[in-house]
Amino acid sequence: MKLTQFFLATIKEAPSEAEVVSHQLMMRAGMIKKLGAGIYTWMPLGVRVLRKVEQIVREEMNAAGAVELLMPVIQPAELWQESGRWDKMGPEMMRVKDRHDRDYIVQPTSEEVITDIARQDIKSWRQLPVNFYHIQTKFRDERRPRFGVMRSREFIMKDAYTFDVDKASLMKSYQGMYDAYSKIFTRLGLEFRAVNADTGNIGGFASHEFQVLAESGEDLIAYCPDSDYAANVELAEGMTPAEPRAAASAALELVATPGQKTCEDVATHLKLPLTKQLKAMMYMSDAGFVLCMLRADHMVNEVKLGKVPALANYRPATAEEIEQYLGVEPGYCGPVPRHGKAHPGTVIVVADRSADAMADFVCGANESGYHITGANWGRDCAEADVVADIRNVVDGDASPDGKGSIKLRRGIEVGHVFALGQAYSAKLGATYLDKDQKQQVMEMGCYGIGVTRVVAAAIEQNNDAKGIIWPLAMAPFSVAIAAVGYDRSAEVKAAADTLHDALTALGIDVLLDDRGERPGVMFADLELIGIPHRITIGDRGLKEGAVEYQGRRETAATKVPVAEVVTHLQAVLTG
Repeated sequence: MKLTQFFLATIKEAPSEAEVVSHQLMMRAGMIKKLGAGIYTWMPLGVRVLRKVEQIVREEMNAAGAVELLMPVIQPAELWQESGRWDKMGPEMMRVKDRHDRDYIVQPTSEEVITDIARQDIKSWRQLPVNFYHIQTKFRDERRPRFGVMRSREFIMKDAYTFDVDKASLMKSYQGMYDAYSKIFTRLGLEFRAVNADTGNIGGFASHEFQVLAESGEDLIAYCPDSDYAANVELAEGMTPAEPRAAASAALELVATPGQKTCEDVATHLKLPLTKQLKAMMYMSDAGFVLCMLRADHMVNEVKLGKVPALANYRPATAEEIEQYLGVEPGYCGPVPRHGKAHPGTVIVVADRSADAMADFVCGANESGYHITGANWGRDCAEADVVADIRNVVDGDASPDGKGSIKLRRGIEVGHVFALGQAYSAKLGATYLDKDQKQQVMEMGCYGIGVTRVVAAAIEQNNDAKGIIWPLAMAPFSVAIAAVGYDRSAEVKAAADTLHDALTALGIDVLLDDRGERPGVMFADLELIGIPHRITIGDRGLKEGAVEYQGRRETAATKVPVAEVVTHLQAVLTG
């Protein structure tokens, strides 16, 4: 491809609204143009990258036995009412009416439609398992679209759906999709982790997220460098400390802490580390008033809280409720009853595993302006009613698989696999006849890859001060030819055209910059758009019988004889 026959519109400065690197570089490189809030036109350069991603996704899905179809963007409300998601999904789902005043949705996903297909066309166990997929536009009406295509309203997603006879077969299909996703992201040249994840509002009983590791990621993942363990921080288990709780050795003491309501303030005031303090979090739940105790340097995990029976349907307690049950204002709450008397109201105490293992700790005294030092479970207050994992893990925690320590890294979710079970098939009546001619409900899985998000995530992971650094598999062009003086030198033009035609004949995506621009302009554009390999052709080099090769990550060029340049490029492209 010659650049004068292509369309490239780079800009020097990104719009002020572009907050993250991928948004900035995609705008500067002319990959996308904003049409409205969270809605972008994909320009020719961006489309080439999209198609590279889609092709790898399609190849691996086909290899895994999935069958491609194409479901509608606009879907009738009846299906979503039947599944219960018409009312359950919030304003993120765009609802529209046609000229006959009938309700429709602009699809955010397609579980309902694919289940309707299955219930109509699958009648016998002999037709199972089956795996359908499509690559289609989705729409979610984000309250605050941001970060360019990372969190846009309109996006392209590959979603797949499996139907099986039982859970054992479903988990085999699930593993097949897990493996296919691992191959996809490996082929795309991305550093990623597959992490255990919460099933969220999709439902089901098993879930893994595929996270591209990048410091700009919205998600925090916990992994063990010494094993395959990885989990979203929402699910990563905080282990019970290996050492048992020490025996009480300090006397209980009431200490004045006037105006010291935060753990940090108390630590400074008492000259004690946060690891010696307990902090209190107060909630109301179906069970009543709940006092949650954590080590002061730990953060509560709301997903884990929701899984503790004592915290079913929990919400933060109000200041009035805290006064009613503990008899004190927030900031001075703790598990030790004030002056040795019972709490004014019935209090359920839930302690995190690490908090339960502490001795001689500092906590609120349940008296305004005071904290307690030297407090101990069992001696100064009752043992916690419930001990549970209710915190986020931190760097250095023991890995749940027992093979090392936890590290935390930021990640960008680009794929997600779910074992749904009968969450949709039962509601929509997707059944089949088994070998004994008995009617059974199909077991279902769903699997998504955010194709447009993959592009942004790759840039977040691969960039420098000059621009994008594409992994070869995703690059819009594999090789760039910078022809210095193309419009002025017959020798440069002939050499550049010859190389361009030779590479094209070999099936190599090549972009020849034939604009006749100054070298600095050409290099800046080619580095900005991230082409992995560059050949520079100029009169001076040609007189020596050589051209210059430079990889996008390299800081200096290497001279290559003209006669060997094709062979050299073939070697670096396959190596």
